[in-house]
Amino acid sequence: MKIAVYPGSFDPLTMGHLDIIKRAADVFDHLIVAVLNNASKNPLFTIPERLELLHEVIHDLPNVEVDSFNDLLIHYMETKGAKVIVRAIRSVSDYEYELQLATMNRKLGDQVETLFMTSSPEYSYLSSSIVKEIARFQGPVSELVPPVVEQALKRKNPQLFS
Repeated sequence: MKIAVYPGSFDPLTMGHLDIIKRAADVFDHLIVAVLNNASKNPLFTIPERLELLHEVIHDLPNVEVDSFNDLLIHYMETKGAKVIVRAIRSVSDYEYELQLATMNRKLGDQVETLFMTSSPEYSYLSSSIVKEIARFQGPVSELVPPVVEQALKRKNPQLFS
């Protein structure tokens, strides 16, 4: 069974993330969407909130699992028996950063491959940071995130402005 891991902060989950999840689910027998706790970022949603949103959005994808981790990705991959890391590329600048990560992951675990999936053109500009900024100023995000995420952003709005 080919198991892949799509790691990310998913804070919040965007339509671009969902596009990659659906496409990767078509390629692999089992896809684990792994939410990482990135200490260098100031998250809007807690890990449990992000996991719940992901569960709600991907519930119709039977070969997709949602999980979280706070270790080296290579260690997490070993515990899951996964051999492929799925990463999304939106631009050349993404590629440079992702290539650096892929090279380091390969050095740490030579049995793990990284698969780069390019964003669909309609999502090439989209990032969680952009979504948070638009939501912060009460701009429209309905085309940028799944409906359940839009509702969660609206519930967070009082916290965004405090």
